[in-house]
Amino acid sequence: MAVICVLVLALAGTVAYGWHTGAFDFLRGSGTAGGGNTTQQSAAGTSKRSQTLNRKDSPKPDDSAAARARKLVSSMSLGERVGQLVMVPLFAGTDPSSLASTIQNDHAGSVLIIGNWTSGTTGVKAAVDQLQGYAPEGNGLIIATDQEGGQVQHLTGSGFDTMPSAVEQGAMTTDQLRASAKVWGSQLASAGVNVDLAPVLGTVTVDRASNAPIGALNRDFGLDAAGNAAHGVAFIQGMKDASVQTSVKHYPGLGAVTGNTDFTSQGILDTTTALGGDEIGAFDTAIKQADPAMVMMSLATYQAIDPNNPAVFSSALITDHLRGELGYDGVVTSDSLSAEALSGYDATQLGVKMVEAGADLACIGQVEYVEPILRGLNTQASADEAFAKKVTESAVRVMTLKIEMGLVK
Repeated sequence: MAVICVLVLALAGTVAYGWHTGAFDFLRGSGTAGGGNTTQQSAAGTSKRSQTLNRKDSPKPDDSAAARARKLVSSMSLGERVGQLVMVPLFAGTDPSSLASTIQNDHAGSVLIIGNWTSGTTGVKAAVDQLQGYAPEGNGLIIATDQEGGQVQHLTGSGFDTMPSAVEQGAMTTDQLRASAKVWGSQLASAGVNVDLAPVLGTVTVDRASNAPIGALNRDFGLDAAGNAAHGVAFIQGMKDASVQTSVKHYPGLGAVTGNTDFTSQGILDTTTALGGDEIGAFDTAIKQADPAMVMMSLATYQAIDPNNPAVFSSALITDHLRGELGYDGVVTSDSLSAEALSGYDATQLGVKMVEAGADLACIGQVEYVEPILRGLNTQASADEAFAKKVTESAVRVMTLKIEMGLVK
């Protein structure tokens, strides 16, 4: 009898403990005393189990080009970051070895092939291969040139077609132009050139002969703003079909001026182009529809937009409008910072002012400007933490483009 009592008491204790710990929750109904709390506890338990089961659905690591670029730039020295922000010139007839130190020691990340190259695709490719040999392993060079057609075609000779002027291109249908641009792009690609600094999207609004930088040279498509935009899109897409990137220029347009920024030392003033107008609209439409790799800023000053700064130094145009309102997050480059229109500025401050405005890549057309522009950027970045942050942001945009182009391994 004593044994039976002991067993009964043990069983009662086990049941009481199990009931207390919830082992028998399945026996409880919602209508019993404490049923409401039990339902809440059960729901909480289910929620915890669901959270455990869903852990496998957590966000994957960001492996986008921009994320990769941020990681790469974070491992660069300040000098290496600055070097990604310059495009240095190699003139026809100049030995590529002249840029060896600039690429290896100053970390220049882009080269402009400039001048009258008549050696055909084979000659250009030999020079480009030598240049790429100076670049750090896994971080190739952007190799750019001005191959617009007509009077602006830097690369000629065997393997390069003689390109019609942009006005003649404007007489083509957009389908014809895209197909032609693919052919011209394939010729650039075979020569190792990966960026064409074209097309010109300025809309000429004055007498063509008086419009020295564009109309007088037939560098525009010769159409109204809508037609220029459509043909610009076709040109960009055709080049992309050949795996060559482009840079629309000269933002927000040089079709309303008379002087040429390359040769006019007192600067160029545009008194009519305005935000929301048709002229800048041609650029904005092409940018939104075709997403060119680069936007090249004009060196003229636009009275109705920012009367105090040339476009290349205008945060109102670059940061506020181009990046802010339009949402363009690609590389913004300058027209040649060695042009006469900027001769009144201290050469060491040219790259600094460009980066401060929100642009990324200093295109340099004269060799003697390379050292002071690099020195100015390095000095300012070393002394000013806020400026150094801008340098980093620009380097990330340049490296993002390089990753997208397959130049970074």
